Amino acid sequence: MNLGTLLLGDPSPSLRWRAARELAGADDADAEVIAWRTEIDRSVEIGVLVGRLEAAQPYAAGYLLCQLAYLGYRGPAMAAAVEKIFDSQQPDGSWSIPPTGPGPIEGARFITMHTVVPLRGIAAAGFATDPRAERAYEWLLAVRLQDGSWPAGPKADLGEEGRPTPPEKEYRRLPRGLGCRSATTGAVACLALHPERRRSDVARIGVDHLLARETRDASTLGWEVSRLVGLERAMGQVTFYATHDLAFLLDLVSRCGVSAEDRRVHDLVDYLETLRGPYGLWQHPAHPQLAGWLSLDIENSLRRLRDGDWIGNEEPATFTSSRRSRRRY
Repeated sequence: MNLGTLLLGDPSPSLRWRAARELAGADDADAEVIAWRTEIDRSVEIGVLVGRLEAAQPYAAGYLLCQLAYLGYRGPAMAAAVEKIFDSQQPDGSWSIPPTGPGPIEGARFITMHTVVPLRGIAAAGFATDPRAERAYEWLLAVRLQDGSWPAGPKADLGEEGRPTPPEKEYRRLPRGLGCRSATTGAVACLALHPERRRSDVARIGVDHLLARETRDASTLGWEVSRLVGLERAMGQVTFYATHDLAFLLDLVSRCGVSAEDRRVHDLVDYLETLRGPYGLWQHPAHPQLAGWLSLDIENSLRRLRDGDWIGNEEPATFTSSRRSRRRY
């Protein structure tokens, strides 16, 4: 059975609407598409998210915009929230969350994610080319490290002047880069939603760093989908994108125009095909009800890969997820 047809029977109007438009080729004038569009806007789930959005600070609002866009909401609350986020933008184009709590927070004013999360939400809502968003993108470019990856915070602002800055924590360090895997993932996620910047060298070098980690962990497949749909909490600052999700990686790769002929992408697709079920669906390892959403994401990524034309650094990189302590006995 065709995957698009299969997803049209899902209980979620958001998934039915997206599957009809993105996989089945239906247009906005189709009667069922119109009915699902109305059902989405009136749903309790969307109402709860919109209510949270209206009261949210920029960091939380950024990801709420991502969730609403993912679920197909297109109402006026999106534009209002974007304007509110822009109101707190710093003159240099970034955003900053004031430290909370009694102790110092390392680089608290300069955590890259403080800008990445609001900017991704702005782009998801359709405002990536707004001049204020473009300033935020330029800020992201300015804080890159010399190898094209992103640090958890701009290194010039961490540590003491004249002393070497410490490397990123091992659990989120890039296999062959100087930067932070979580920050680099977030920055690429922003670039991937920009109509021009998504195929820039900046975006592709960032993707190249992410592809260097070639671990195959099925237990975290669809982690980003589970957060976007609301079954897992979106939390953390430096660690916001620390989970290595192969479906999300493929989404970013496909949006940034990487070719399916890239050896690492080819191997990743081959691995994901081994996880596909007998009806063409990918099962979410923690939430079986997300099989349709995960399958929609992966199928869209596979289709976008057909237009990819860029091959990155194919040399494999060794990777250890974390250093094991010595045995005591």
